[in-house]
Amino acid sequence: MISPGDADRFIAARYGRRASPLTPLGAGAWSRAYAFTLDGRELVAKFGAHREDLAKDQIMGASASPALPTPRVLEVGEAPEGYFAVSERVRGGYLDELDEAGMRAVLPDLLRVLDAMAAIDLSGRAGYGGWGADGAGSHATWRDALLAFAGDRLVGWEAALDSSPTGSGPLRTGVARLQELVAGLPDVRQVVHGDLLYRNVLVEGPRVRGVLDWGNSMYGDALYDAAWLLFWWPWHPWRGIDIRAELDRHWRARGAVPPDLEHRLRCYQLRIGLEHITWYAWRREWDNLERASRQTLALARG
Repeated sequence: MISPGDADRFIAARYGRRASPLTPLGAGAWSRAYAFTLDGRELVAKFGAHREDLAKDQIMGASASPALPTPRVLEVGEAPEGYFAVSERVRGGYLDELDEAGMRAVLPDLLRVLDAMAAIDLSGRAGYGGWGADGAGSHATWRDALLAFAGDRLVGWEAALDSSPTGSGPLRTGVARLQELVAGLPDVRQVVHGDLLYRNVLVEGPRVRGVLDWGNSMYGDALYDAAWLLFWWPWHPWRGIDIRAELDRHWRARGAVPPDLEHRLRCYQLRIGLEHITWYAWRREWDNLERASRQTLALARG
């Protein structure tokens, strides 16, 4: 990935004195983000290894609304050692860093944001699962997409898992159970973010200010994002909030309790667990791997 110095020189060469020096904002496995101003306007320069991720940010930015605040991407192009995107800057704190009181305040708005995401019009788009810059999903059915939980970017995760203290047993058990559970799922096509609670949601007080990083977005059942909250909730300091009760209250208030709710949520949590077994194995994060494996086994045997 491009170095901070090279990123600064790239922006200076592209925009000249109109642009301020870059200030690091954060970095993930596939990208780094920097704040800067251009003609006095606050923007973000994001550099990544995969153009597709940045293009998805651009497509979702075009769907921004007061109900779904996501930064508009102004430009995507090639950069040294990868690609870059320039987007509007959204200010706020990370959802992940809230205490319990902060989460209680913003949770109603977060659930409304998930509703707005699920309501995006996908007419004219085909397929399920991860989608690309052309807007097409990668799989013919939602069930096929769920079974493809190991991304092709995680080269070597199988060997790492086999040699880990946890081993591959929990993964095999979880896969067998997932194969049974997916048979009863509906082929619902909605927008799924698929990466909440990874410093991808900015908040201020009781409001969500920005939903970032759509690289893991999928077409499928929007309940997947609710399952994401359920799976990761015990890992955070606001686990004292009964998130399932809050979700149930939200659905009842809307008069739209999803059918076959338990089956769908369990299936999606199981899939999230399997995905993160491969992720933590690839990253050699053995403590997190053991915890994710234990939680996935509990879902498989529930």
